[in-house]
Amino acid sequence: MSTFLAELLGTATLVLFGDGVVAGVLLNKSKAKDGGWIVVTTAWAMGVAIAAWIFGPISGAHLNPALTIGLAAIGNFSWSLVPSYIAAQFIGAILGATLVWLTYLPHWAETEDKGAKLGVFCTAPGVRDTKGNLITEIIGTFVLVFGILGLGQSKMADGLGTFAVGLLILIIGLSLGGPTGYAINPARDLGPRIAHAILPIAGKGGSDWQYAWIPVIGPVIGGLLGAFVFSLVF
Repeated sequence: MSTFLAELLGTATLVLFGDGVVAGVLLNKSKAKDGGWIVVTTAWAMGVAIAAWIFGPISGAHLNPALTIGLAAIGNFSWSLVPSYIAAQFIGAILGATLVWLTYLPHWAETEDKGAKLGVFCTAPGVRDTKGNLITEIIGTFVLVFGILGLGQSKMADGLGTFAVGLLILIIGLSLGGPTGYAINPARDLGPRIAHAILPIAGKGGSDWQYAWIPVIGPVIGGLLGAFVFSLVF
């Protein structure tokens, strides 16, 4: 399998699990309706870990443009591979979101709340404040990238490092995810947002494009800062 296909399928897998749990919690007549934040954050964390376990041996399982760019910026990844990795991540995110739409196909018409439908696909802030929302995404992604690199310094049994990254994502969601829904990944947010815009979702509203730049730019800045600080410390 090529690294392009591994990043595509890996990102599709994490979005399928991540957006899937949000759909289960938010959409009417789902068995998981009102499951709550702990259910969402746990499934997102384990979804990323499962995708990384499967595809990590092939591509390194970046699955996130912020991580790919951060690694390249400190010389831990080739810039020549960055465009193909990011393209694969966005295509995979759109594919994963489309599979979620198909999985919950009868439930969209049963759900009147347009905001809930959009929330299945992408993030939105609890309080709309451009500076505050941007800072939140920068901090969350800084912790993600710095944490992934830091965990890589520890000797662990095969596969345990991936589990540790899953725990890192879980704690980011629980501790830092409340303000914005912790995109911390441009592909995870923008890819499904594009899917929301183009798919024939029953009763959907707008795709909130005025907010869409924040979960793209914030994670890229945070990822760069996390990588640079790590390179300075270690």
